[in-house]
Amino acid sequence: MVYDSSRNYPLEAVSVLSTSGKGTVTNAEGYYEIEVLEKDSIWFSYLNKPTIKFPVLKIANPLGFDISLHVNVPTLKEVKIRPKNYKQDSIQNRADYAKIFNYEKPKLKPSITGMGVGFDLDEIINMFRFRRNRSLASFQKRLLFDEQDKFIDHRFNKALVRRLTLLQSPELDSFMFLYRPSYTFTKMAGDYEFQYYIKTAFFRFKKGLRPAGLLKEEEEE
Repeated sequence: MVYDSSRNYPLEAVSVLSTSGKGTVTNAEGYYEIEVLEKDSIWFSYLNKPTIKFPVLKIANPLGFDISLHVNVPTLKEVKIRPKNYKQDSIQNRADYAKIFNYEKPKLKPSITGMGVGFDLDEIINMFRFRRNRSLASFQKRLLFDEQDKFIDHRFNKALVRRLTLLQSPELDSFMFLYRPSYTFTKMAGDYEFQYYIKTAFFRFKKGLRPAGLLKEEEEE
């Protein structure tokens, strides 16, 4: 990750370059990913001000190389808000978007009346509203993804990870980004199994090893 001089705020749009010609930029969370060779050096550039070059072989943990630049990020006056409650937020979100969560692809359903078997005219019309159907299905998928993402945040939280690993920011942020578990594993794992995963992931993090793909990657739809 790339931080400002206080190491409290991530920097977006920082150029990350290598001597072999590769390049990328940091995202809104200050994260970056760049392919390098062992003989490479990397450096960072922000507002046309480059840093010194860092030889890859001298970087202790290539998967979590954090740096702070001599930049001050202006901050707003602190505002205290009530802590979020995951369960209440989830229930409220389901209520607010009930129509979207309950959306099903239109299909013909025969109805039996005193005059025989017929079909609902509204359902027939909806079957041919392709743009509307695609939009609703896409929005539903996005809501479900966000709900799953918040569930992972609820279980894979900083307080738990900090207690099990004793990591502090910025290393804590890098660890949680790199070793974020999948939704399926987070949902199915018991407390013991989930904490064991965090401890095992921390061991790999200290060794500079890549995350175990089975638990890290999100499942394909």
